[in-house]
Amino acid sequence: MYTDRFVLRHIGPRTSEAQQMLKELGCSSLDELISETVPADIRLKKPLNLPQGLTERQYYRKVLALAAKNKVFNTYIGMGYYDTITPAVILRNVVENPVWYTSYTPYQAEISQGRLEALLNFQTMVCDITAMEIANASLLDEATAAAEAMIMMQSLRSRDQLKLNADILFVDERLWPQTIEVLKNRALPLGINMVVGDFRTYAFDERVFGAILQYPDADGRVVDYAGFVNSLHNMGTKVAVSADILSLAILTPPGEWGADIVFGTTQRFGVPMGYGGPAAAYFASREAFKRNMPGRIIGVSKDRLGRRALRMSLQTREQHIKREKATSNICTAQALLANMASFYAVYHGPEGIQCIANRVHSIASLLSENIEKLGFKQINDNFFDTIKIQR
Repeated sequence: MYTDRFVLRHIGPRTSEAQQMLKELGCSSLDELISETVPADIRLKKPLNLPQGLTERQYYRKVLALAAKNKVFNTYIGMGYYDTITPAVILRNVVENPVWYTSYTPYQAEISQGRLEALLNFQTMVCDITAMEIANASLLDEATAAAEAMIMMQSLRSRDQLKLNADILFVDERLWPQTIEVLKNRALPLGINMVVGDFRTYAFDERVFGAILQYPDADGRVVDYAGFVNSLHNMGTKVAVSADILSLAILTPPGEWGADIVFGTTQRFGVPMGYGGPAAAYFASREAFKRNMPGRIIGVSKDRLGRRALRMSLQTREQHIKREKATSNICTAQALLANMASFYAVYHGPEGIQCIANRVHSIASLLSENIEKLGFKQINDNFFDTIKIQR
């Protein structure tokens, strides 16, 4: 009799094959094999309490019943996570297309020109929005991109800073809390003395090799950092900025007020939150620092016939390229989500992105105006999206 059980469709050893392997190993049973290979103190004392196996159809119905119990609400978590709308054309042709979601790193340039073109578009988009000179083809997420910025600034210390043993990284207290926690974790083994404080009151000196700011900050406040950044540069201190990419469509981009590194998440650009992630990070810097940049950079070149061709022109993050000298130990990018973000920018165009940014800000302004009527006080004169209100 035919039974549509998943176990019959599973690609794995049948009972007869398992017995043959056990015989080769000199064991009479799987229990004997496990007892010889897995220490007793980490083995369960009794079998797992698992229900009877289901057919594929039974499992499908069970999952539907569980999903029906979910209650879907709008989320206002903020702190770098915002609900978005993914255009149907991107959803259908990119997110649901195995040509895009299966591929990983385009090592073989001769068969990856389409994906390389999309990643080059991502880099161009980031440079345009941040007003920086060079950008990579995405990183893992915003928090680890902050850690990469920290490491990059440490590696860029001048000879005078090395002689002074400049080991202090200043992090403004209005950075996203999850980013601060990742920075603390990564700074410890690198011998970096990380200080979290208020950039307006902290006493900077020559021992501070780098500073990280949030723009707009975690309170939603928009600050003019130009004078502050200039004073840090006079001391030889590098400045990295975690910037909301959508806000840069209507705010002065960090590249125009002196930032050395700009990073953040591209989740704003049509990438669903997906229960907390993932979302591709962007990372941009000055051209002079390109050899210290983490990640991959797609460049324009020529093939043997002199025709325009794209290639991975910089792969300094990859251990197979530099091994222990690699600029990062994270070899995972978010190419699919980076492409989603770049296609989102192409779909809407510069005017469309600016229109979305203005709409988001106008909604925040409307919230601020009406909530003050209820007795709350708006403590920010200038704000974007996430606003802080006190009673």
